[in-house]
Amino acid sequence: MTTDETTSPNLASAPWLRDGPLARLLTVLDRDGEEARAIGGAVRNHLLGEPIGEIDVATTATPVEVTRRVEGAGFKAVPTGIEHGTVTVIVDGTPFEVTTLREDVETFGRHATVRFGRDWKTDAERRDFTINALSATRDGTLFDYVGGIADLAARRVRFIGEPASRIAEDYLRILRFFRFHAFYGEGLPDVAGLRAAIIARAGLTQLSRERMRMELMKLMVAPHAVPTLAVMAEAGILTPVLGGVPYLAAASNMIKVESVCGLAPDAVRRLGALGAAITEHAERLWQRLRLSNAEHERIASMVDAWWRVSPARGKKDARALLYRLGPERFVDRVLLAWARSEASADDEAWHDLVTLPGWWTVPAFPLHAADLMARGVEKGPRLGIALRTAEAAWIAADFPKDEEALARIADDAASR
Repeated sequence: MTTDETTSPNLASAPWLRDGPLARLLTVLDRDGEEARAIGGAVRNHLLGEPIGEIDVATTATPVEVTRRVEGAGFKAVPTGIEHGTVTVIVDGTPFEVTTLREDVETFGRHATVRFGRDWKTDAERRDFTINALSATRDGTLFDYVGGIADLAARRVRFIGEPASRIAEDYLRILRFFRFHAFYGEGLPDVAGLRAAIIARAGLTQLSRERMRMELMKLMVAPHAVPTLAVMAEAGILTPVLGGVPYLAAASNMIKVESVCGLAPDAVRRLGALGAAITEHAERLWQRLRLSNAEHERIASMVDAWWRVSPARGKKDARALLYRLGPERFVDRVLLAWARSEASADDEAWHDLVTLPGWWTVPAFPLHAADLMARGVEKGPRLGIALRTAEAAWIAADFPKDEEALARIADDAASR
């Protein structure tokens, strides 16, 4: 269905549209010859019953007029994308991206020459997917110019117009196509979109690593991440993105064991399962996707000798690993080992192992430099060696607390 206006459904009862900061903003922009609507993700998610995140606004008013109006109302205006008609307006601490209606005159990958306009249909037709082009006025009237409502009902992510042309405007739309399908689609991706993405996949090399990372990280926590990643792998798209072979089974199992353990979806942990089996793979992901240093270090720790982790090694070994790694990295490594083992997602021994940080508190090393100096160890390199020797012996003894055991450890370390 493609219409200028739909009579059903209606968003008049939507509290995020009717009340609060957005209502105040629309009251300022939607009057005196100008029109403003909520557009894109908020409208889409409301119709799907999904949580509403950031809310974007489209308007016939120029950026200059938007700025004049909102500042006159006491709101803050930030020219975050003024060359493309976008002003970020902050109302009661809530940011809204307000963008003037526009049409692309020329496109150069991500960059485009645009001109502002007043035609809502033309503005809708320049967007990426039909489900992202829905708009709603402040009285709840819903507008659908490109068949987005029908695609929402079918759980189908479909490019607006010719898929190849939309992808050529910005090759990141290949990854966005799969990301939105992983969140909102069902079954296989739209055939025409998939075919165009496969044909244009070489264009991914033109994208910055930061933009690819951003899309992949979002995809990793989507409800249908695994089947979507499988399609990407079969289409020859996932391997170039990762720079190496994807481990789909490990990623699938990681999602299962996360769920069993009641853990929130974690993009970095899932990426590690998908793209790395050894520390060299972590280095490759770091460079390929320009991960942050913290993300790289976490994945590198996660894959470091994960094959040595098993409930069969006993609680003493598990406590020693938790002491060395800390709770977060311990959980990461155990989950990866579990995901790559032959155990099922409901294995009790693995579950007990991964939940160890919840019932065993990592103790602080109770010996200090003064304890060894009192036994004749002088300051300098030898003292550091003696402390490390004592700590290793304390860990090997399973973290004793009694004074007699600690004294023996200190005596032995000092004598060496």
